[in-house]
Amino acid sequence: MQVSDVHKAYGRHRVLRGAGLELPAGCLAGVVGENGSGKTTLLRILAGQLAPDHGVVRYAGRIGYCPQETVLNPAFTVDQHLELFQVAYGLAGLERAHELVDTLNFSAYRRHRIATLSGGTQQKLNLVLALMHDPPLLLLDEPYQGFDWEAYQRFWKLAEELRKAGCSFLVVSHIAYDTARFDKLWQLTAGQLISADSDYGCDDPSAGR
Repeated sequence: MQVSDVHKAYGRHRVLRGAGLELPAGCLAGVVGENGSGKTTLLRILAGQLAPDHGVVRYAGRIGYCPQETVLNPAFTVDQHLELFQVAYGLAGLERAHELVDTLNFSAYRRHRIATLSGGTQQKLNLVLALMHDPPLLLLDEPYQGFDWEAYQRFWKLAEELRKAGCSFLVVSHIAYDTARFDKLWQLTAGQLISADSDYGCDDPSAGR
């Protein structure tokens, strides 16, 4: 993904003022910033949900987008969501989705309605829906919000496996926590992305480890 000179304003409030980044294949990257700094606006632009006022976003292939707010229907079960997204993605089967559910350890809730699930379990499903079609580029907004420690560790193990397979991640968070896991890290401040790392590089999957 290549992003250059992205601007976005809401009325007189300028949220993004020339934000840019480059995300090569097999790169695990993060964007941190205070609440209200424009992180979600940036991610929505990168995902194609929001048009920038100015700037260019380029990427090839499919993307997986996990918004901070879940995209779930409280009346449907976990399995019903998987079946709906299977149709939306045009997938032949649900083997990968079930594998991800097992990896994140909530297969016991597949027949449960969303309204009965904890916030953390709902977020796990939100993440699976973004990953189940195996996109090469993942845009994740606070993806582990509500996770317990075990689920948090499972998320990072999964992220590392996908990274080694050549997937690229952009993880957005309001706190700079566990930053050693990232190959690249930017701070979103004053509407711009400022490098906050030593730029280990992402061409070698073992870089920075």
